[in-house]
Amino acid sequence: MPTRVERRTVDLSQYPDLVVVYLGMRVNRLTGLKTLTGFGPKISNSVAAQPDGLLRHENFVLSLFPMHAGMRQYWRDMDSLLAWTRSEPHRVWWKNFLRDSGGTGFWHETYTMRGGMEAIYDDIAAPLGFMSFAPVIAARGSMFTASHRVAGAEKAVPVISEKELYGP
Repeated sequence: MPTRVERRTVDLSQYPDLVVVYLGMRVNRLTGLKTLTGFGPKISNSVAAQPDGLLRHENFVLSLFPMHAGMRQYWRDMDSLLAWTRSEPHRVWWKNFLRDSGGTGFWHETYTMRGGMEAIYDDIAAPLGFMSFAPVIAARGSMFTASHRVAGAEKAVPVISEKELYGP
């Protein structure tokens, strides 16, 4: 006997500035296993601290070989997300990662209710997400920070400047 499908949806009208961000870390070298597993407790503690504007956090596994873990977060607005990325402990994590990826690759894709989208792929060789169909360019100049890549976002000071990362 067929089962009737119970269709439901959500009313997002109370979240006009909602931001959804997918993030992932992929093991590129054996040393990356240590890096990836070391981030688990750090992320759990960060989420448990309930940063202002974080509405929901979900973890998932994209693949086991190579190990590729991810998460999806829902933020009230881009300003909340950007404020958190520029605060401790995220600021330190990001600076350290950009100086040494620890055998991993990192990526995120951000989608906003207002229609903006942006992404970054650090040490990700195999195309995934937007990389699989859009031209891949260097994250330099106006493409260096998320706040500059996403349409309609306030332009925020980066966690680490391009000059600080790459030199003069």
